[in-house]
Amino acid sequence: MLAEDGTRRLHISGFGDTSLCEVEKGQEPYEDMVFESEEAARVYYDEYAERTGFVTRVLSSRKSERDGSIISRGLGCRGINNQNSANFPTQKRNRRREGCTAMIVVKREKPGRWVVRKFVSDHNHPLVDSVPKRRPTFDEKDKRIQELTAELRVKKRLSAAYREQLLSIMKDVENHNEHLSTKVQVVRKNLKELEARRQGLANHN
Repeated sequence: MLAEDGTRRLHISGFGDTSLCEVEKGQEPYEDMVFESEEAARVYYDEYAERTGFVTRVLSSRKSERDGSIISRGLGCRGINNQNSANFPTQKRNRRREGCTAMIVVKREKPGRWVVRKFVSDHNHPLVDSVPKRRPTFDEKDKRIQELTAELRVKKRLSAAYREQLLSIMKDVENHNEHLSTKVQVVRKNLKELEARRQGLANHN
C-alpha cells in the first residue's frame, strides 16, 4: 500500500511484535525484520531487487516434517545472464550465475511472523538500471508443488495408518482362528469320548 509521500507501507518491524510502519524507498532489508507472511517477504525482496538492479531467484526452501508447509525460504540474486550481459563490461560476462552471494533468508517463528535471519547485500557483479518485474510463474508452480507435497505426505501417513490397522485386524483374525481351532479340537475330543462311552455301555448291556 502506497502512502501519500510515495513510501510503501508493509507489515514489518525490527523488534517485538509485528507492527505497521513505513519503509522508505531504497531501504535495504535487515536482520530481525519481521513480515506477516512468506509471500510478503518475497514481494518486499522482489521490489528491493527491482529498485537495486538485480533479478531474484529461490535459493532454498525448508519444509515442516509435520504438514509439509514452508518454514524457511532463501532468496538471492540470480547473477549475470545472457539477457543482461550486454550492460556489463566484457571482463564481467563470464562470471558464473551461482557466484553472487547476495541473499536473504526468512524463517517462520510462528503463524503470522516471518523473521529475516540472514541478509547479504554485496553483489560480485555490476547492477543494472532495469530488470524484469517478477518471476512470472515460478511462485505459482512452487506453491502448487508445496500443496501437492503436503497432500502426498498426508496420503502417506494415512496409508501407513491403514496398513497398521489392517495388520492389527489380520493378527486378531489369526488369533481368533487359532482359538476357534483349539475349541473345535476340544469339542471333537469330547464327542469321541462320549461316543466311546456310549458304545461301551451298549456292549455291556
